[in-house]
Amino acid sequence: MKKIILLLVALATLTASYAALDEYSAATEKMMQTSFETRGIASIDRLKQDTANLECSKDTEPDAKLTEAIEKANLATIKPPADGVFLGDFKAGETVAQSGRGNTWSDAATAANGGNCYNCHQISKTEVSYGSLGPSLYNYGKLRGNSQAIVDYTWGKLNNAKAYSACSGMPRFGHSGILTEKQIKDVMALLLDPASPVNQ
Repeated sequence: MKKIILLLVALATLTASYAALDEYSAATEKMMQTSFETRGIASIDRLKQDTANLECSKDTEPDAKLTEAIEKANLATIKPPADGVFLGDFKAGETVAQSGRGNTWSDAATAANGGNCYNCHQISKTEVSYGSLGPSLYNYGKLRGNSQAIVDYTWGKLNNAKAYSACSGMPRFGHSGILTEKQIKDVMALLLDPASPVNQ
């Protein structure tokens, strides 16, 4: 009898814990909705999480079947460039990679965003300040070549990284409208153009 009572007490405690967790989640959601406002280019709809963000922000390991479905759905969003040309100007691509500006409440909707690539990656040997969250991209094209498969993969990764890894922390530059098609082409050239200093 004592074991049954202890079990019931434990069950009641667990139920109360889940109820408290639900209350905290609701309070957090309310705080987020009331603390943020649309201002300039930064709109409140950024608080809405899609399936990938919801699944990958859980405290538990993401569900394998769901992450596979997330990757497939994100892959379907990737479209080739409108004119069929993947590479732009690598010098302009370096400017995009260096810039961390944009997409904040103080930016005009017409302002160009940067890619902030050096925040996570080494790209050039001449850059002395770069992050290590992502892999080094120095000699990206020199090591991988510029086959159509590599061009397609790089284009896809820059446009929507969650197509290749559902819980990738890399911004979905094209999918989220952070960078324009031209800017992505320029970053593509920075990474893949044999004449780019990245590949020298």
